[in-house]
Amino acid sequence: MARSQFDVRSGQEPGLRAGSPPSGDGPAPDKRGYIAALTAFVIWGTFPVYFHALLQVPPLQVIAHRVAWSLVFVLVWMYFRGELGQLRDALTNRSVVLRLATSAALISVNWLTFVYGVAHGRVVETSLGYFIGPLVNVLLGVVVLRERLTPVQWTSVGMATLGVAYLTYITSGLPWIALTIAVSFSCYGFVRKVVKIEALPGLAMETLILTPLALGWLIWSEAKGVGSFGHVDAVLNFLLVLSGPATAFTLYLFSYAARRLSYSTVGLLQYIAPSLQFASGLFILHEPFDHARLIGFVMIWAALVLYAGEGVRLSRRQQAPVTA
Repeated sequence: MARSQFDVRSGQEPGLRAGSPPSGDGPAPDKRGYIAALTAFVIWGTFPVYFHALLQVPPLQVIAHRVAWSLVFVLVWMYFRGELGQLRDALTNRSVVLRLATSAALISVNWLTFVYGVAHGRVVETSLGYFIGPLVNVLLGVVVLRERLTPVQWTSVGMATLGVAYLTYITSGLPWIALTIAVSFSCYGFVRKVVKIEALPGLAMETLILTPLALGWLIWSEAKGVGSFGHVDAVLNFLLVLSGPATAFTLYLFSYAARRLSYSTVGLLQYIAPSLQFASGLFILHEPFDHARLIGFVMIWAALVLYAGEGVRLSRRQQAPVTA
């Protein structure tokens, strides 16, 4: 068995001092980081079409299969990488287990809401959730971490808030799918940020925590005669099994890219996914999208462009003394 690459208890990699950045960070990221990020966001962007093919499967069963097959894939992957020792170390750390239980609950809510939105013809609204997500990250930073925003950043947050309020007004109700997706994924990312564990063993722990519930639901569904796996056709079975590896591999690519690209670069690239989801809902799944709703989306998109531009400006200003 190969030596573990990460110390769960200390939260440090061998050869890195506390507080030092990963070797991949810096002004000259490698091409593999870009390729990993682009691949992850393109896959996420096509998920609505993928899960639309599973419409005949109840959303809870889809999530249960996604969890169970993710665990199988991750455990096999870690075995061949010689990293199962990291999972054993994580299981002995109570703090890590509790935090990953929280992140597992959050990502479950995110997955279930996403699949529900796709199943009920609301892919455009699910894409809005991932557009809003980065701004929720900003609010978490301000409220929880006491971070300060520039006037331009506050303006972008205000514009996005007005956009959500406008969509609420014209639809006579909160866009709860978008807000649930945004809040759950942002809180998930925040929890994973403070857990001292690498992406792959962390994902293994999360799915390990959720698997008893997933298997219990699948067994109950089968006992009630409403189970889908093995009762429709081979294509459906294959898609349910593949949902696990697709989920795990995409999360791994995202983590790989995040450690090798600057924060601002990842922030800009991440909008590929909701943009593709929006296009899928509009042009492939032919969801309705009127001009009144477009106004709200444009307000939110303008806020994101403004915030992203300010982030790039601040990043360049911080890197200028280092470059000099």
